[in-house]
Amino acid sequence: METTTISAELFAKMFLAGAKNLEAKKEWINELNVFPVPDGDTGTNMSMTIMSGVTEIEQMDSNSIKDISKTLSRGLLMGARGNSGVILSQYFRGFAMGLKHTNGFVATISELIDSFVSGYETAYQAVSSPIEGTILTVMREAGEFVNNKKASYATVNDVLVDYLDAANKSLENTPNLLPVLKEANVVDSGGAGFVKIIEGFKEAVFDHAICLQGEEKPQVTTGEVKKSKFNYLAEFYILLKDKEKFNAQELKSPLSVIGEDLDLETQESVVKVNFKTSNPGRALTIAQRFGELVIVRIENTKEECKEAIENFGKKKERYGVIAVCFGEGVKSSFTDLGVDYIIDGGQTMNPSTESFVKAVNSLDCENIIIIPNNSNVIMSANQTKQICEGKNIEVLKTKNICHGYAAMQAFNKDAELEENIRNMNDAISCVNAIEITYAVRDTTINGIVIRNNDYMSIVNDEIVYATKDRLESVIKALDNALSELAMIVTVFVGLDSKPEEVDEILKHIEEYNPDIIVDVVEGKQDIYSYIISVA
Repeated sequence: METTTISAELFAKMFLAGAKNLEAKKEWINELNVFPVPDGDTGTNMSMTIMSGVTEIEQMDSNSIKDISKTLSRGLLMGARGNSGVILSQYFRGFAMGLKHTNGFVATISELIDSFVSGYETAYQAVSSPIEGTILTVMREAGEFVNNKKASYATVNDVLVDYLDAANKSLENTPNLLPVLKEANVVDSGGAGFVKIIEGFKEAVFDHAICLQGEEKPQVTTGEVKKSKFNYLAEFYILLKDKEKFNAQELKSPLSVIGEDLDLETQESVVKVNFKTSNPGRALTIAQRFGELVIVRIENTKEECKEAIENFGKKKERYGVIAVCFGEGVKSSFTDLGVDYIIDGGQTMNPSTESFVKAVNSLDCENIIIIPNNSNVIMSANQTKQICEGKNIEVLKTKNICHGYAAMQAFNKDAELEENIRNMNDAISCVNAIEITYAVRDTTINGIVIRNNDYMSIVNDEIVYATKDRLESVIKALDNALSELAMIVTVFVGLDSKPEEVDEILKHIEEYNPDIIVDVVEGKQDIYSYIISVA
C-alpha cells in the first residue's frame, strides 16, 4: 500500500515497528562493539531508550502526529542510556521539531524529510566533538540523500526505500572513516542500531508491521509501572443524616466519575470511603450531601510531594554529590568520601537520564555535582541539565571509577563551587586508571592481538596488553601506569580475585617503590577483576 502522507496512527506503527526490530537485533548490535569487553551494550542501551518512548505513546489516545512525536521525544529523552541512546533521543527530539509546521494531524513527504534533517542536525549539536564514522554519519548521510531528492518523491514509500538504502551504504562505509572499526572488522554499532529502526519504519509503511493493539507489539522491559492519573489517596468517614434512606449506589456513582479503586464500607450509621482521586475537594462536597464528615485523611502520592514533606524544615545544603558506581565495596567507598546519592550502574548497565533527574530532584541543595564514572554515561548526565532547569548542576568528565575516586578525594564541602570543580578536575588529570577484565571474542586493537577469554590490561581506556594469565595482565598494566611521580595506589579488588594475586600485586608495587602508599579496597565489583588507581 502506497501513501503520500503520514498520519498519527501510521507514525505510531512506524515507531513501534522500529522498536520491535531493534529489540530483536540488540544482541547482534552489542557484539559489534569495538572493545571485546563483556559489557558491549550499544544495542541494549538503544533498545531500552526506544522502549521508554514506546511506554509513553502506548498510554496516548491522540490523532495528532505533533502530540505523538512530542510525547515520544520526551520519553526517549528521559529514558536515554549511554552515548548511543542519548544521540538517538536527540535525533527524535529534532524529528519532533521538524514536524512543527504540520497541520497537526498528518505529515507530508516534504515535512517527513524535514524531520529527518532536523533529527540529524539536533543529534550533531548534542555532541561536543562529533566523530565521523559513527551513528551521526549514518543519520546525516541518509538525511542529506533524501533531502537532495525531495522534489522528486511521489510517495512516502519511495522516501523510506531511499532513506534506508542510503543509511545502509553509510553504515557499510563507517570502517573507512574510523580506522579502529576497520581493524576490528566491524561496522559502527550505533549506526547499525539506527538502520534497524529505519527497517522497521519501512516495514510499517509497506503494511508489514505490527499494530498498536496486535500480538506482535514490542514488550516493554524497563520494569516501570504506569502511573495512575489520580494522585490523591482519600479516606473519610460519613455520619449519615438518614441511614434508612441511604443508597450506597447514589454515593458510589459520582465518586467513581472522579476517581478509581473505590472501596465503600457501611456499619450502622457510618460509611467509610477509601479511593484515589484527582479532586478530593469535590469528593468531600459529594460526601456532605449524605451527612457529616467525621474523619478525613487526604494524602498526595506524588513523589515530589512526599519529598517536600520529608525535607520540610531541613536546612538547605551547599552541595549534593551524585555518583554512578557498581560493586558494593566501591559504592561504600564513594559514600565514605561524601557522595550523597549513588546510582547503581556503570559498564554493564548505563543509567538513564531519568535516573539522574530523580537523583537531582531528591537533593535539596545549592549546587549539584554529578560524577558519571564512565565515558558512556557522561552524555546522559549532561542531558539532565536540560531537563532540571533552575538547578545548578556540574557534570565532571570522570570516565572510570579511578577518576571519580580521585575527584572525591579532592572535594571540599566548604570550598566555593568553582574552586571545587577546578581541584577535582586537577585530581582527575593526575590519575592513571587501570582496569583488568576478560575478552569476549577474538580481535585486534592497536596492533594487539586479543583472543577470547584473554585478560586485558586497560590503562586510561586503552588496551595495552592481553594474556591468558590474569596476574601477568595486572603486572603489565602497573608497569605501564607507575612512574616516579606516583604516590598513592588504590586497588579495588573484584569478586573473582584471589588473595594470593593481591599479595603479588602489592609486592610488585613495593618493589617498584617502597614509599608508595597502597590502599586496598574490597570493591566487590563484577566483570572487572581489578580496578587500580595510580595517583
